[in-house]
Amino acid sequence: MKTLKTIAHENFSIERIYNATAKAVYSAWASSEAKSHWFFGPKEWKLIRRELDFRVGGIEILHGKFGDTMETLYTARFHELLEDTRLVFVYDMHLNGVLYSVSLISVQIENLGPKRTKLVFTEHVAFLDGSTDGAAGVASREAGTAVHLDKLTEYLSELESGE
Repeated sequence: MKTLKTIAHENFSIERIYNATAKAVYSAWASSEAKSHWFFGPKEWKLIRRELDFRVGGIEILHGKFGDTMETLYTARFHELLEDTRLVFVYDMHLNGVLYSVSLISVQIENLGPKRTKLVFTEHVAFLDGSTDGAAGVASREAGTAVHLDKLTEYLSELESGE
């Protein structure tokens, strides 16, 4: 008898207002150097590999490890990149070599005026094969994304102040 494979579907959106231009917000996603300032794991996580080919069809990889306990592999592919306006991409997350989740992301960037930009990050995620219950998985994913977007706030502030 086959074991039933399960998928838990969830989604969330996070909104941020940045004291930066839409160009600066978009640019923070567009280069590996810029993204390395705000898109990384917690302090106990060690980077193994980072790649970013920021173009439609391009791939982003963020590979790291938590000590000897867990290895993470984030692999994204860009589907739409509208400069200073929108990003649409998919990514899969592997934990210790096992596919954990697959997500569709949209990042909407709206210029609200001089050096004021709204960002809306929306993620639709499928957690695979009982890897987590949907509610716990999405709560963890949303919290982690919020941390990244807060780090983006810090990075944009540093750019503005010239640090």
